[in-house]
Amino acid sequence: MCYTQSLHHSVTLLGIVQRQGIRNALISYVGLAIGFVNTILILPRLLTPGQIGLTGLLVSFATIGAQLSAFGFGSAGLRYFPYFRNQGRNHAGFLPLLLGLPLLGFVIVAGVMSLGQPFVLRWYAAEDATLLSQHYGVAILLAGAIMLGALQDAYLKSLFHTSFSSFCQEILLRLLIVGAAVAYSAHYISFAGFVLAYAGAYAVVALLLAGYLAAIGELHLRPTRAALRIKPLGEMLAFGGFALLSNISGTVLLNIDNIMVGAKLSLAAAGIYLIATNISTALTLPFRALNKTAFSLIAEYWKENDLAKMGLFYQRVTRVNTLLGCYLALGIGLNLNFIFGLIHRPEYAAGSSAVLLLLAARLVDGITGVNATIVVTSPRYRFDLLFNITLASAVVGLNWLLIPRFGLAGAALSYGIALVSINVVRTWFVWRSYGLQPFDGRIARILAVAVVAGLAAWALPETSNAWLTLLLRGGVLTVLYTAGVLLTRAAPEAVTLWTDLRKRKFTS
Repeated sequence: MCYTQSLHHSVTLLGIVQRQGIRNALISYVGLAIGFVNTILILPRLLTPGQIGLTGLLVSFATIGAQLSAFGFGSAGLRYFPYFRNQGRNHAGFLPLLLGLPLLGFVIVAGVMSLGQPFVLRWYAAEDATLLSQHYGVAILLAGAIMLGALQDAYLKSLFHTSFSSFCQEILLRLLIVGAAVAYSAHYISFAGFVLAYAGAYAVVALLLAGYLAAIGELHLRPTRAALRIKPLGEMLAFGGFALLSNISGTVLLNIDNIMVGAKLSLAAAGIYLIATNISTALTLPFRALNKTAFSLIAEYWKENDLAKMGLFYQRVTRVNTLLGCYLALGIGLNLNFIFGLIHRPEYAAGSSAVLLLLAARLVDGITGVNATIVVTSPRYRFDLLFNITLASAVVGLNWLLIPRFGLAGAALSYGIALVSINVVRTWFVWRSYGLQPFDGRIARILAVAVVAGLAAWALPETSNAWLTLLLRGGVLTVLYTAGVLLTRAAPEAVTLWTDLRKRKFTS
């Protein structure tokens, strides 16, 4: 009887996870589309580079503050909640435990951020420092909202209720931000009101998640002593500390460029660099989609100790990432004039060289496959922390040296050098430790086809009509790249897809 109930529970749980996964995928793609439209087409038209730089800087400070406050308890919650699940109606007081220490941490971090304001303002030019000082307090409030939202999101993931949280963070948040920008551009609110509304959007998400937890009967805020008996607090703190170090290095990597560009150059330059970063991020979308699947599969291969299957999967993902990444990188790089033309603010085009350097770095990151996933799921997972800390430290040091010399391109070059270097080391580490490496002659053929197709499309002269130039270059790139990949048989996946399409055409 117990076995039957357990089996039924497992099947039900699998069905829930599958349904949530499908919904989350749809929400993510819609959110990414909205995010692209917001950050490339709408916000740069409504806000000046300095205003975008300021809001980006506030979010960067707040994100780092939120990570420090949470002390890795979001990851600890995902790790330890199964031990608390169904231990009484309130899961043995897990939620107060999950929120308690981070709230105490936020009080400390908020105090440090407040006391450190004069020190932070010293990094920036007088005019930028004056603007930042007027809105600095918002970063502290924003850190609290981001922290609470992230912790509740982790709790909902543990409960297998993820769709509403994904909707709030991926879609609603972006719509609220662009709504605030429209209200500011229409003179319904001041810029100070826009900054408050920007931070308020994150607070709205946190409140809605709390409301959703109440609606599903999972908002248990009464603390219990039982929570301390199920798992030792020291063990959770140790795991949280490890997670904090790992997470904060990734957070620094994603935010330090913007902070240092603002400090070394100006808030306006930080705004231009932020838009350049957002444009290059479009290249990572297929990598993220593939890596979501890769994580669970590679973890399963480690469980089965099946390095042969893992090696084949490693090669396949690397090949597909190379195939898609080269095409997208060329498509974006060849049409930068068109993309910046859509913004209708010529000052943002100063980020063109930064976009190209960032595209190259992200392409190498994708081509090296899933080396980071293999490391973090392997028995030697602690080395991933070393790699992340080294990467974050390298980015900070290189930014310090290169931004004053090369401006926005220096920030992008710093990111590129650090990212390429750490991926070379990771790839070597996986090969040296487990005998796995993802490269073969097919990768070289894809790269050769990409070079030929890219040069042919680049050689086409620009016309007076931007849309016509886009169609001509995009068309030549697509035809030559597709034909080259098929003729050289560099990617079996592409050949199979082409064969299936031809069969459907002739049978229909």
